[in-house]
This record gives sequence, C-alpha cells and structure tokens, in this order.
Amino acid sequence: MSSVGVVADFHPDLTRSARLLPRSSISPVSLPVYRLIGRLMDRRAPSDVEVLRLTSGVRVRLHRAAGDTANGPALLWIHGGGYVIGSAAQDDAICRRFARELGATVAAVDYRLAPEYPYPIPLEDCYAALAWLSQLPAVDGARVAIGGASAGGGLAAALALLARDRGEVSVAAQLLVYPMLDDRAASHEGIDGRHHRLWSQTSNVYGWSSYLGDADPNVAVPARNPDLGGLPPAWIGVGTNDLFHREDLAYAERLTAAGVPCEVDVVEGAYHGFDGVAPKAPVSRAFFAGQVDWLRRHLARPGTI
Repeated sequence: MSSVGVVADFHPDLTRSARLLPRSSISPVSLPVYRLIGRLMDRRAPSDVEVLRLTSGVRVRLHRAAGDTANGPALLWIHGGGYVIGSAAQDDAICRRFARELGATVAAVDYRLAPEYPYPIPLEDCYAALAWLSQLPAVDGARVAIGGASAGGGLAAALALLARDRGEVSVAAQLLVYPMLDDRAASHEGIDGRHHRLWSQTSNVYGWSSYLGDADPNVAVPARNPDLGGLPPAWIGVGTNDLFHREDLAYAERLTAAGVPCEVDVVEGAYHGFDGVAPKAPVSRAFFAGQVDWLRRHLARPGTI
C-alpha cells in the first residue's frame, strides 16, 4: 500500500519511473561523480555531430538538418545540470530531433560550469555561441531561437534578456523547458514536496549559490529582473511535481503582463526532467511535439504560416 501512496499523484505514464528516482541528486559530495560521467560522454562524438571550438574558446556541438541550405532556421540549445554539471553531449539525441523536425541548424553550447566559473561566465559563453550561430552561412539571422532545459532554460531566459539589452543579436523565440529561474525559491518554505524527483531545495541551494558566487542576484537572476518587456515570444513547459512549477508559472504571468506572448504547457503529475528519464512515454512524446510545433511556427519564414 505504501508504494501506491507514493506514486498516486504522478502521471500514469510516469509512476513506474517515479518509484525508482531519488528526490535530490546534486551536492558537493556527488559533484565529482557526475562530472566524471560528463567527461566520459564527451569522449566520442557521433558521425553526424560536429564538435567545434569557437575563437572565444567556447565549444559547441553542431547538428545540421539533412540538405540544409542558406537562410534556414536555427536553435541554440543550452543543457541543464543545475549550473554545476552536464555537457552539450548529453543532449545529442534531442538536438538531433530538433534539427530533423525543424529542418534547422542546432548548436548545443558547452558553457563553463560553476562553481569554478560563476556568473557571468556561463552566460557570456552562451552569448558568444549565439552570436556565432547567427552568422553562419546556413542560418537566417532573423530566425534564431534559444532554448534549454532546467538550468539551461534559466540561462536561455537570461540570454534573452542580455541579447535584448545589448541589441547586437536578434532572438526570434525562447523555449524554456522547466527552467531554473528564481534563486529565491531555494529558501521558500513548503515548496519542496514529497512528489518531487531529481531536484530538491537542497540541490537548488547548492546550484544557485555555486552559480551566483559574489554576483548581485538582482542582476544575475532572470526572475528578479524588473523589466521583461521587449523580449521574444516564450514557451514554458513544466510539470506539477517539479520544484520549479510555481516560479515558472509566475515568470510566465510576468511575461504576459509585460506584453510578451507566452505559451504555457503544464503537465499534470510530471516530475523534473521526466521527458529525459522516460522519453518514449506518451506524455513525454506529446511534451516534445508541443515544443516542435511552437518552434516551427515561430521560426517559419514570414508569410508561410
């Protein structure tokens, strides 16, 4: 009976995986293990992935659509990992799917990780990759989207704000997949529920403190930015059993209030990172299909949709 009670509030497609997953993952103790796994993933690149080092020193993994031509759409993808772990290689599969489904050039950026490289270094790495991607011969600079999951979604939100403020690179759309947006949620009482998986308040405190270092949170944290006007259209997706559920919906409301078109996909009973854990589950397939459909509409040539 106890196991039934534990999973009763999860989406039916996710109950089995929810039984096996931990509530928290990242800490100073587990960090070296996750970093080792990341290095092992980086050792080899599939034949359809180009691994490049930009003049800025930032590495990217480039995924090209079959038969890509000049002036096509593009997506800069930013991986998750709480700002402290992960690499672009972990998202080869989803980047390949985006490239195929959208007929787009997809660049996944290997930004430097905290705590060794705190704000603004990871964000500047992403900006350098965005500026490079927008100038590729195969890319239409007016049809470049940015996106990411978890901490990658938080960096994508911050990147949209930075690109707006600098006015040097155009961003057509921002895809924020259960984004990590607000450091203040790390200390809110009652927000960490028993149905959360993979990311808890303990992990959140460690991730944010590592990323922020000595930076002013009012400058570095997307949800603390007082002005969200003039940003590109946004898509935000999150599950109800995700630690970021509340902060993501609050950010979506602020975007809408600022006049930014924002589509929200709330997945009942889904935990953090569910689509990566169970990518073949119907709920995960539908979640990804919604992202592709939204990106396709916002990256289409003017007048074609």
